[in-house]
Amino acid sequence: MYELIQVGEQSYYLQSPAKIGIYLKNDKDAYLIDSGNDKDAGRKVRKILEQQGWDLKAILNTHSNADHIGGNSYLQQQYGCKIFSRGIEAAFTQYPLLEPSFLYGGYPFKDLQHKFLMAAASTTTDFSDTDFPQEVEIIPLPGHFFEMVGFRIPDRTVFLADCLSSTATLEKYQLTFIYDVAAYLQTLEMVAALPAKMFVPAHAEATSDIRPLVAANQQKVWEIAEHLKTICKEPLNFERILQRLFADYQLQMNYEQYVLVGSTVRSYLSWLKDTAQITASITDNQLLWQTIE
Repeated sequence: MYELIQVGEQSYYLQSPAKIGIYLKNDKDAYLIDSGNDKDAGRKVRKILEQQGWDLKAILNTHSNADHIGGNSYLQQQYGCKIFSRGIEAAFTQYPLLEPSFLYGGYPFKDLQHKFLMAAASTTTDFSDTDFPQEVEIIPLPGHFFEMVGFRIPDRTVFLADCLSSTATLEKYQLTFIYDVAAYLQTLEMVAALPAKMFVPAHAEATSDIRPLVAANQQKVWEIAEHLKTICKEPLNFERILQRLFADYQLQMNYEQYVLVGSTVRSYLSWLKDTAQITASITDNQLLWQTIE
């Protein structure tokens, strides 16, 4: 874990739970792409940078999920570096209580306020700042989270953040986190046609051909959607739908999975309703979902 792997002339990543990218601008100046899931990840990053004799110039955040920004605070304190982010992602990074609050749909009870859902706060700077490396292309990748982005660096390596899951993850967990299903499908279609020499997804192996993995992720979305339509042939409330999905896919419920999978299921239901595949109605003071025949 945290092995330094080179994938291009100027691109590296650290093998970690969520890959940490490195853009080496020259012999000394390094830019991180995300920072890992906690302070300990930040310490490991610092050790590797020191071993290589590299200076950390800045951190480029793809999005604000805790496993991608958890090392921000420590590294910012150690190096005084800028952390680049924008919009909603910047807000979540600066005010990390927003993530468990959003996932839960209210004030999160203490069991949800931990490092896997709530990173330490860090100060962000917008991508428009003059210190942002202008040679790095920002690639919008909405769908998984609000305004997630990827980065293409000059050696034509593209860091894809969380827009793709590995086939092993899809098989094991089935329901990977998605915020906006329609935007996610559009992102996958775009990524399949994206020119690059090497692709580095945060939760899958680096590859020169991303299309098979894109197809696997697309197929899983359609499968989940069809399964939800089958479940909702009779009108059901959200809790019953979630219970059925956990049973059907043999998933284990805990607080974290409840909010992560639950948020994803709500997003699927919204998409299915907006595309006229499922209807919603209020009956006996319950919001019920039912497939349109």
